[in-house]
Amino acid sequence: MLLPLTAKGAGVVMKIEHAVLAGAIWGISAAAAAQAPPETEAPVEAEAPVEASGDGIFVNGALDQFELGFGRDEEFRWEGEVWAGTFKHRLWLRSEGRIDSEGDVRDGRLDALYDHPISTFFDVQAGVRYDLDSLPGRTWAAFGIEGHVPHLFKGWATAYVGEEGRTALALRASYDRLLTERLILQPEIKLNFYSEDDPARRIGSGLSDINADLRLRYELTDRVAPYIGVGYRRRFGGTADFARAAGERAEDARLVIGVSSWF
Repeated sequence: MLLPLTAKGAGVVMKIEHAVLAGAIWGISAAAAAQAPPETEAPVEAEAPVEASGDGIFVNGALDQFELGFGRDEEFRWEGEVWAGTFKHRLWLRSEGRIDSEGDVRDGRLDALYDHPISTFFDVQAGVRYDLDSLPGRTWAAFGIEGHVPHLFKGWATAYVGEEGRTALALRASYDRLLTERLILQPEIKLNFYSEDDPARRIGSGLSDINADLRLRYELTDRVAPYIGVGYRRRFGGTADFARAAGERAEDARLVIGVSSWF
């Protein structure tokens, strides 16, 4: 015996039909998904370890200082380095010097060094140095260490053995203080020591000289940064006496304007 459906009963029947229809659709979709091949993800390229990528030959360089100095006398100053080789074995060339207001080259030197890393942040170096300026040249055997301590300083220390048993020691340290993303303040200090007087090169024994500089550079790009700064140089002992005898001052301060570059 069929009974007429009330409005409430009809609503229940419609809900049951919708549920049945939804279940059928879900079942068909599941069956299709089971038969389809699994999706493949795009391969992720693995990063090469540092040591593995170090088998190639790389060439890098930095022109740290290329500047004009204005003090009692004007002078031009340069300091830079270039290195080439693999991750573990590199040839390192380092040069520095200045040209005074008379056009004479002063404090010029060229280091040619073999460089080998001994840790993540430090390398040992060995090679030769030649004093190349307007005064008589000197040749030295060089042994040193170069590197940096992250967020603290970078620099190098090199010991030299020269002719007639002369020895020398050169130290350099600097620190980059980021004021903004592109504005960097860099204090730097350099010291030179010699074991014996060398009148021909106007060098006295002991602590010969100190150079203390403060430069503010703005990195226009990742490779070029103009800068301004101040520098202070002081000679000591016999080196100061030789400077005075040549009509130079034992100490001087200067304003510097220059550019740094990297490649």
